[in-house]
Amino acid sequence: SASLRLGCQHAVFLLTAYFSLQVIYARRKYSVPPPATTGPPDFERVFRAQANCSEYFPLFVITLWIAGLFSSQALSVFLGLLYLCGRYQYFHGYSKSAQGRLAPLYFSAKVQWVLIGVGGLGVLCCMSRLYLGLDLLSSLLLVLGFSQLD
Repeated sequence: SASLRLGCQHAVFLLTAYFSLQVIYARRKYSVPPPATTGPPDFERVFRAQANCSEYFPLFVITLWIAGLFSSQALSVFLGLLYLCGRYQYFHGYSKSAQGRLAPLYFSAKVQWVLIGVGGLGVLCCMSRLYLGLDLLSSLLLVLGFSQLD
């Protein structure tokens, strides 16, 4: 339901706030006053991890909504939670070492691409039904040998 997507968006908000607080703590710990964005490597990794996550969250929220509106809401929320878990791991991995960001980065990127695909397929099916009178999903299921979903 829409409340599930909203819950996922609240998780994005909370995670963004958490990452921002980690930058504040790192500024204090490494004596890097605002507006400086450079300092010891340990500070710069925390700062970049937060910035990278913030840069990708708008794309994530948009694809989450598109997938939820035009496809399966449960699947979009599941993928959304996987993405957020990946981003959390990314942040902490990057904070420790530059190499520590790679596995979670690849994981969350794959989840994001699946979310984009689910949303894109949903939009395509909706538009073909609306403008062409063709139910692509039913046609695909028929071709695959599934005559009905009961």
